[in-house]
Amino acid sequence: MRCLVIEDEAETSNYICKGLREAGYLVTACATGPDGLDYATGEDWDIIILDRMLPGRIDGLSIVDKLRALGKHTPVIIVSALSTIDARVTGLRGGADDYLPKPFAFSELLARVEALLRRSAPGADSTQLQVADLRLDLRTMRVTRGTKVITLQPREYRLLEYLMRNENQVVTRTMLLESVWDYHFDPQTNVIDVQISRLRAKVDKDFPVMLIHTLRGVGYRMGATAPADGEYPLG
Repeated sequence: MRCLVIEDEAETSNYICKGLREAGYLVTACATGPDGLDYATGEDWDIIILDRMLPGRIDGLSIVDKLRALGKHTPVIIVSALSTIDARVTGLRGGADDYLPKPFAFSELLARVEALLRRSAPGADSTQLQVADLRLDLRTMRVTRGTKVITLQPREYRLLEYLMRNENQVVTRTMLLESVWDYHFDPQTNVIDVQISRLRAKVDKDFPVMLIHTLRGVGYRMGATAPADGEYPLG
């Protein structure tokens, strides 16, 4: 798989490229808007990871816009220090397939790359996450379960998105602290328990099938089926 990384911060670029190469990707990197535009439009890539703010008077959104104008549907992930909801919505509506705020864990970036590559297969929808009848639209940030529209706070949205991207996988507290809260230490609070409880009240309450499962002493898992008896202790 060929991946183009357009990032002007050398440390961040090296961090991304090293991880992708270790995961088996063929990576090309550049550091300016003009170079990024030339590479992005001049060759075929399986996926592009780019910063929104780039030197050279051509920013990341301009590169995405040019790609889409040329009819290229290459999956694009924006990584940016512009992390507000408005910034993310602008990026997604501007043609990006995903938007990951800095700082981020490489494990999450890799999971998003893998998910986009799966969804970019013929007939796949790269703008939707779905677990059972729960749907999350990455472009509009609209969440529904069945016919019910679910309103989420920004942190709840990030938490749900992360759980859905890791459907049927065990997600530990450390993974959530790092990926959703941007903590690289344990704050020794019940912040995760509180947010999970609030999210569960919105996503699972009044529905016959529970999607968010607590694995006591382990973490959480999202899926339409509970773990098999004895697999994990349920909370």
